[in-house]
Amino acid sequence: MKQICVIGVGYVGLVTGACFADLGNRVVALDMNKKRIENLKQGIMPIYEPGLDELVKRNVKAGRLSFTTSYAEALHGCEFIFIAVGTPSGVNGEADLQYVAAAARSIAQNMTGPLIIINKSTVPIGTGDWVADIVRSAQPKPIPFSVVSCPEFLREGTAISDFMNPHRIVIGSLDKEAANKVAELHLPLRAPIVITDLRTAEMIKYASNAFLATKISFINEIAEICEALGADVKEVAAGMGYDIRIGKLFLDAGLGWGGSCFPKDVRALAYMAKEKALETPILDAAVKVNYRQRKAAVQRTAELLGGSVKGKTIGLLGLAFKPNTDDMRDAPSIDIAHGLIESGAQVRAYDPAAMDAARSILPAVDLFDDPYSMAEGCDALIVVTEWNEFKQLDLERIKSLMRTPVIFDGRNIYDPILMKQLGFTYRSVGRGYNHQP
Repeated sequence: MKQICVIGVGYVGLVTGACFADLGNRVVALDMNKKRIENLKQGIMPIYEPGLDELVKRNVKAGRLSFTTSYAEALHGCEFIFIAVGTPSGVNGEADLQYVAAAARSIAQNMTGPLIIINKSTVPIGTGDWVADIVRSAQPKPIPFSVVSCPEFLREGTAISDFMNPHRIVIGSLDKEAANKVAELHLPLRAPIVITDLRTAEMIKYASNAFLATKISFINEIAEICEALGADVKEVAAGMGYDIRIGKLFLDAGLGWGGSCFPKDVRALAYMAKEKALETPILDAAVKVNYRQRKAAVQRTAELLGGSVKGKTIGLLGLAFKPNTDDMRDAPSIDIAHGLIESGAQVRAYDPAAMDAARSILPAVDLFDDPYSMAEGCDALIVVTEWNEFKQLDLERIKSLMRTPVIFDGRNIYDPILMKQLGFTYRSVGRGYNHQP
């Protein structure tokens, strides 16, 4: 059993802490948000993630996981400390490191023995060295420590499975002994372990996310060409995916990427490059294509309604940026809703998990408790999030409730032939027969 502290009980920190506790370690999770810590002590989760509620409660009950707002308490007897705080985008796309800096200073001021400090947050290249400088300068007296980068690769909605069954563990440090100790901490996961230097480990995270974001934007660009030429992007993606050099994942054409990682990480990588006078045409194009998809959703819905959404009631099926999460950060639904409202539409929505988050973000959108009441009286529906619940809707009932049976399927979850048979005016993304009679 190792003594571990995790700073930050947001998405990454809470999942990391709970999973390490489930592996038999003693974990203290620290956050300066008193309300969030009090809620966790009462079993109230700050985020929606399948399986997390049960995982946290089980390990709290077993005495392996606890929560605090006190650095002195969290660092007592601690061997490893993970920094898992937010690194939001700044004005120009740069990563905001104020929370990382605050954590580093607090660690320095409260540590009483040797520590291995592990950056779990996604941070710009060179942050490991910077954290070491902060800790060294803020220590009341010199105490040995090492800084290690161990970036996270957790997908919202499957985070626990991703932690317990990782494709690889990336560890970077200038201290080989510290790197090996962090590697030993991950041995129960039986995953390939890549040990490298600090800056390379930090870069692996950014390069991975930027590549996946670019892959999604690529298939969305191909989708536009497919639609113009009469090909079906779903079949194209399937045919491409069998090539092991390409792979099947992240080839789903639709409304593009959002969330807490891809948008800020692509921008941050481009910012770091530009700071070194380097151009990033591929990253810039990936961003441009991604946000073009959101505008296209509004335009295509207008086309289905005769050229305009003014005075129409449009329902959004889904608000979260992806299924199995309540995360609304940079969700396509936000831009789509704003675009519709600016064009004169009345907008309503339903999401299985993100309703509470949406209330403050989209105050002008009417929220409903179920998809059927939301669809009643709508002139058109837009599928925004590919929740499984929406794949099993009673479409005949949906049609009977709508004022006009128009659906723009932004996630390609329905069969176009079936939709036509049911009498819907239907359009999806990148399927060439959208325009065929």
